[in-house]
Amino acid sequence: MGKVLIIEDEKNLARFVELELKHEGFETAVRFNGRTGLEAALDESEEWDVILLDLMLPELNGIDVCRRVRQVSTVPIIMMTARDSVIDRVSGLDHGADDYIVKPFAIEELLARMRALLRRITIENEESSRKQTTVTFKNLIVEKENRIVRRDETVIELTKREYELLVELMENVNIVLSREVLLNKVWGYETEVETNVVDVYIRYLRNKIDVPGEESYIQTVRGTGYVMRQ
Repeated sequence: MGKVLIIEDEKNLARFVELELKHEGFETAVRFNGRTGLEAALDESEEWDVILLDLMLPELNGIDVCRRVRQVSTVPIIMMTARDSVIDRVSGLDHGADDYIVKPFAIEELLARMRALLRRITIENEESSRKQTTVTFKNLIVEKENRIVRRDETVIELTKREYELLVELMENVNIVLSREVLLNKVWGYETEVETNVVDVYIRYLRNKIDVPGEESYIQTVRGTGYVMRQ
């Protein structure tokens, strides 16, 4: 059925969920605080199919755990929270959770949500593998249909503008693109912003994709614009 990481500080609840999941055929592991939970989630020797993540955790809260996992992984995450406020649910989803369930919950509901999430992920992966268009430059890979950017195996989170700017440069390797061209391609011909906004976003992009101490992926051509050179 898959491997599930449970990060929950209420030991009775964690053990109950663990036993129920094992009964359903899942492999499980339990961590009782945010810090050890994050370490397990990021352990490269493990491949989790789902993470069940409590919102209120000692040492590191669920939102921080979720945010840090999302920097490097797309593993499905279901938040478990006793707080049913809209802001808590929105915050969890905004920081990368795929779903949430409010405590106390029936185990049948949790299992149904897990099945639905795994089914959706399976369908998306199948569709993605059939029609995925990739753009590569050195060790940077962009999967265009699902808008994922990776440097080697590390997922890089980009804003919409940063992503579009990177794709434009990667699709025109060895071609110097002026600020005006980039502005028109990424922001549109009707935009009223100044061309120096391109410089600002190039800086944002470099901060996210570049490796400290190594040459930038994006080269500046003084007086003209920018280029990615092979």
